[in-house]
Amino acid sequence: VPGLVDVSIGGRVRRVGISICEDLWVDDAYFARQLYDGDPIVELADGGANVIVNIGASPFSVGKPQRRVELFGGKARQCGRPIVYVNQVGGNDDLVFDGASGAFDADGRQIAQAQSFEEDFVVVDVGAGTGETGDPSRTARAGIGQGERHGQDARATTNGGSGISPLPVGDASMHAALVLGTRDYVRKCGFKDVVIGASGGIDSAVTAAVAVEALGAGRVLLVAMPSRYSSDHSLSDARALAVALGARLDVIAIDELHAATDRLLAAQFDGRAADTTEENIQARIRGAILMALSNKTGRMVLTTGNKSELSVGYCTLYGDMCGGLAVLSDVPKTAVYRLAAHINERAGRELIPRNSMVKPPSAELRANQTDQDTLPPYDVLDAVLERYIEREQSAAEIVAAGFDDATVRRVVRMVDVSEYKRKQAAVGLKVTSRAFGTGRRMPIAARYV
Repeated sequence: VPGLVDVSIGGRVRRVGISICEDLWVDDAYFARQLYDGDPIVELADGGANVIVNIGASPFSVGKPQRRVELFGGKARQCGRPIVYVNQVGGNDDLVFDGASGAFDADGRQIAQAQSFEEDFVVVDVGAGTGETGDPSRTARAGIGQGERHGQDARATTNGGSGISPLPVGDASMHAALVLGTRDYVRKCGFKDVVIGASGGIDSAVTAAVAVEALGAGRVLLVAMPSRYSSDHSLSDARALAVALGARLDVIAIDELHAATDRLLAAQFDGRAADTTEENIQARIRGAILMALSNKTGRMVLTTGNKSELSVGYCTLYGDMCGGLAVLSDVPKTAVYRLAAHINERAGRELIPRNSMVKPPSAELRANQTDQDTLPPYDVLDAVLERYIEREQSAAEIVAAGFDDATVRRVVRMVDVSEYKRKQAAVGLKVTSRAFGTGRRMPIAARYV
């Protein structure tokens, strides 16, 4: 059987089954549809493997680490063989690999769990057993040759001193993935510092907090760019954020550039009513300023848009979409609020200003503007988007689940016609089961839409 290797351990030959990544996912409904017939892990066990090692590169999404434990433990129990799972850790472009390697005994019990989102070293004794090659041991246990089989005191040896490192869940795992993904993307692309447009809103605040944790406050430059439509609290909230994070804040007002652009285009716009064109000019002025700072200082621009906005095109091409990394592009707006609360709770103090968390979200590109002038309430919008994008449900299926027909069809339409924007967006970090980019490829020229 391919993948079987005989190795000498302590003077005795043991047969190790080597598998790669998706070999261990054959029982998962999604992967099972894509793999050829047969179960590589069962084949290794039937071929006489005493222990099965899986070398994986399994990218993170919320809930996936817990799914691995459930799936891999079940496979160990099914085959009656210890399974050792070794996963990659680190950020590679849009993908974040969370590590969280583990080991399971022959009865499917987890006996070791490495750290998540960081490198770790774990020593696991899966049992010497009594059989020769071809007679697999069922005495897997944690520890260095000590501990009863499945005993309560059995443990592995790790750098952290505990055999089972807890898996972060929910928003805590999403936050850890964003920090690791930001750190690795910036550094692996040859940058040391970043620049972020700070509007005083929740998205830029969470992006800044992630960047400071990933890189250090001294490597994060925040830039507030108020216009004639900016509220007083936008600048004060941006200042409060900078103070809390210990990051530098520069203020560059765009009124002069905005007024000059209005004069420059007055003849061409004569006779046409003001619309989103004038609003987008402001966003593009800000994008040009951030890119100029990037060019001059060597800082990478981090964009601040979230998944809800990117989904429906509530963003400005060559404006707030300008940048090298879109930190929150796979984080729905409702999850951004939860991340802000998690960041503050984790810090034990208010890093994200409370006002940024409670005020109505606004692009502030016209007087008294709020996001809900254009979009459904974010809890409704995110629920529809999750079904349409991540679950791949049709509009009819979403309506059948109890959502308003007109709202669903409007949201679906906005998603479909905004594909051209997303194709030109910065690379974004994947943290859900279906992110835009390599995970969801749709045509721009979709006349059927």
